Amino acid sequence: RWKFGAPPVGNANFAWMQHIYDKLGSTGIAGVVMANGSMSSMSSGEGDIRRAMVEAEAVDAMIALPGQLFYGTQIPACIWILAKDKSNGVAKDAKLRDRRGEVLFIDARKMGALVTGSRKQKELSREEIARIAGAYHAWRGEPDAGAYADEPGFCMSASLADIEKHHYALTPGRYVGAADMDEDDEAFEDKMAELTARVAERMTRGRELEEEIRQRLAGIGYEV
Repeated sequence: RWKFGAPPVGNANFAWMQHIYDKLGSTGIAGVVMANGSMSSMSSGEGDIRRAMVEAEAVDAMIALPGQLFYGTQIPACIWILAKDKSNGVAKDAKLRDRRGEVLFIDARKMGALVTGSRKQKELSREEIARIAGAYHAWRGEPDAGAYADEPGFCMSASLADIEKHHYALTPGRYVGAADMDEDDEAFEDKMAELTARVAERMTRGRELEEEIRQRLAGIGYEV
């Protein structure tokens, strides 16, 4: 099972992924939820295992998720989509496109909203899930998924050469770039005037708080 490298003692991330990959059928695809550290960790040989998986075409796509999705932990996680055969996988008896030499990166960290009545738990809407799934289905060439296109800030199809430049780190944010900024008609001078007014207001409030703290400390016998 450890065809990409022996997983380190004390961290089972790459043990689980290699085990799952080993059990896939000849055209099997699996989605595995992992801690974010699995995308970039270089400790205990994990970087070497990740590089071997990429070079062997075992990684089809990477999806970065927002935090607070899970009840057991508040930390953000990611989804590794593993594929046994990126050259001619089958979905509904239709041949998919050859995806060898490419990995799809999707950054969904800004998606999700707090569950009604909760300050800690988030969930993805059906529309957001459909957007993520739609990008992946289109990228791998499913017949009814439409044409795929990179979308700055959300998804990008990266070459193995691109991934090598990033030392085989698979964090989507490294690849998708920043979203296009919405243009508006507000003049730069007006924006700066508003910004400086806010800064001045907060600086004034800060001085007021500083003076209040001095007075309270003086009241109990401590001069600052």
